[in-house]
Amino acid sequence: MRITERTPERIAERIPARTPTRITFVPAPVRPSHGSAPRPWAQDPFAQAMRTGRGPLWLRRADGHRHPLDVERWCAPPDAADRSLLARCLLTGRPVLDVGCGPGRLVIELLSLGLPALGVDVTSAAVARTRAGGGVAVCRSVFDRLPGEGRWGTALLADGNLGIGGDPTALLARCREVLAPGGTVLVEVEPRDVDDRVTVRVEDASGWSGPPFAWARVGASAATACAAEAGLAERERWKVDGRAFMAFTRLS
Repeated sequence: MRITERTPERIAERIPARTPTRITFVPAPVRPSHGSAPRPWAQDPFAQAMRTGRGPLWLRRADGHRHPLDVERWCAPPDAADRSLLARCLLTGRPVLDVGCGPGRLVIELLSLGLPALGVDVTSAAVARTRAGGGVAVCRSVFDRLPGEGRWGTALLADGNLGIGGDPTALLARCREVLAPGGTVLVEVEPRDVDDRVTVRVEDASGWSGPPFAWARVGASAATACAAEAGLAERERWKVDGRAFMAFTRLS
C-alpha cells in the first residue's frame, strides 16, 4: 500500500476492508479423558473454538462472574478498530510481533500490506488457523525464546492479551526485551479504569471448562503504571468503536 498521508487515521482509511476467508478444519478432538492434564488455551474450549471459528466462550472467574471472548470477531477480517492498530504498524514500517495472535487476522493483514509480521500463540489450533489463512506463526509462549529477539519494531497485545500470565508488568517487560531500541508496544486496554488480577477458566456454552490460570484486566491508568515499571513510556491513547488502545515506546 502506498502511503501518502502519514497519520494513523488516514492510513487506516486506506486499508481495504476484506471479506472473510473460508477456512475448513478437521473436526476437533474429543475432550481430554479423566486423568489427563489439559493446558490453558491449548487443550480447552478455546482450542476447539479456533478449529470451528465459533463461540460462545467466556473467561469464568472463581466468584462466578464471566467475561465474554469474541471468537467470531477474532476469526473475521480486521474491523475499523483493528485497522487503527494496523495503521500505526504501517507508520513505523518495522517488523511486527503479534503476541497471542489467535487465528491471526492481524498477522495475515500486515503481511498482505507488505509488512513483515509473526504471530506467537500457545494454541496449536490458533497457529494452524493463522497459517491456513496465509499468515506466519509459531506455537510457543511469549516467555519462551522467540525468533528475532531484540529486533522487532512493534509488539502487539490486542484483544485483551495484556492479561497474559496475570502480570502485565512482567509481560510488558518481556515485550520490551524482544523490541529493538525505540520499538513500540501497541496495547488494547479495558475501556474503563480497572485493575483486576484474577484466576479464570475458559468455558463454553455447554459448561465445559479448561484448567485455571492467572489473568489480568487493566485499563489505561494501570497499564501506564505497569509500562513505566517495565521501562516503557506512554506515547498515545485512542479509542475506536468502544475499544481502547495505547502505544508505549521502549526507553532505551
